[in-house]
Amino acid sequence: MSESVKMPALGESVTEGTVSSWLKSVGDTVEVGEPLLEVATDKVDTEVPSPVAGTLLEIRVAADETVEVGAVLAIVGDPAEAAGAPAAPAPQESAPAPAPTAPAPATPAPEPAAPVSEPAAAPPSAAYVTPIVRKLARERGVDLATVTGTGIGGRIRKQDVEAAAAQTEAARSAAAPAAPQAEAAAATAPAPTADGSELRGRTEKMSRLRRLISERMMASLQTSAQLTTVVEVDITRVAALRARAKNEFLARNGTKLTYLPFFVAAATEALKAHPKLNATIGDGQVTYHDVEHIGIAVDTPRGLYVPVVKHAGDLNIPGLAKRINDLAARTRDNRVDPGELSGATFTITNTGSGGALFDTPIINQPEVAILGLGAITRQPRVVKDADGNEVIAVRSVCYLSLSYDHRLIDGADASRYLMTVKKRLEEGDFAGELGL
Repeated sequence: MSESVKMPALGESVTEGTVSSWLKSVGDTVEVGEPLLEVATDKVDTEVPSPVAGTLLEIRVAADETVEVGAVLAIVGDPAEAAGAPAAPAPQESAPAPAPTAPAPATPAPEPAAPVSEPAAAPPSAAYVTPIVRKLARERGVDLATVTGTGIGGRIRKQDVEAAAAQTEAARSAAAPAAPQAEAAAATAPAPTADGSELRGRTEKMSRLRRLISERMMASLQTSAQLTTVVEVDITRVAALRARAKNEFLARNGTKLTYLPFFVAAATEALKAHPKLNATIGDGQVTYHDVEHIGIAVDTPRGLYVPVVKHAGDLNIPGLAKRINDLAARTRDNRVDPGELSGATFTITNTGSGGALFDTPIINQPEVAILGLGAITRQPRVVKDADGNEVIAVRSVCYLSLSYDHRLIDGADASRYLMTVKKRLEEGDFAGELGL
């Protein structure tokens, strides 16, 4: 019996999805649970596995098409059924199909990438390669057909691709002195880089995620009256405390102690004292939340995602560090659950991670405020010594920028909130939570 492959419901509020790419072609044999295609929603990108073992008989939705949840994407079954059913297309035909057969590769091998050429299709016995690993292979110029996987069942992992890239680079470096100038230049041609330099001169379709970000940001600006207030914060005490604790913290908790948990803790505590900032607006009503679900903006190769630290107000510094680091890692690796990307009551974006001093972030609707963290720098500042005299000292400082919805929050509200966060950070009284 053939079975339909349907667009899954990837989140409570998700009603549609877009086919990003097909990992199999009509006529390919698939196993139970083997990924057939990649789909994207406004919450997450993921793979859709085959519900049964058999042959991919029909593809009904082409790449880049958007359909509702529950729509039939493909048919998997016995090839004999396709031969006996006039309406089903032959593996190489597309005439009777409701939608054109997607031009997917025969197997999930990556597209050719300079400088190392790849075969048109991987060997039939090759282990499945995830889209993330295939993308990494393209970026690093690695031929997956030459890589031996060390994962379960011979699956190729990111570590395998990195190791192969390192070996290839070492071989190129060793051979370069003996090669003619033209050959040496070709051998060291750069692969696509993370800084986007390979995009020069290209024209391509805007990705679904970029379109969604564009629509949401424009809608946010058109929906609410937004403005930004900025304050400077002296976090010298937090910096000193982190320096003392970070090695032992890593050994004890198995995760790194960054600055971000301190900022999230201070921001969350301040939300309890200033509930106007921890609110959402919808249908002419304001909801003041009694929990603090903090969205953390995460930069990924696919674009910006905002996983949510649920009940952040109940967590101490170690708890926040573990939750934030775990969510960020899984978001970058495309392993985050759709439910973890919604439900925020307040958002924090660390624009300082890229060196920016401060920013004017756009509110994540229907929230009413978003806090931007600027870069931490060492600066000379006027402070008071132990005797109360003013002196110049080198301090660790940063800027906090709060964008807020003026429909609900006034400038005085925003300033009071920021000053509460500032006071908590400048006191730096987190030693007890770190066991010091």
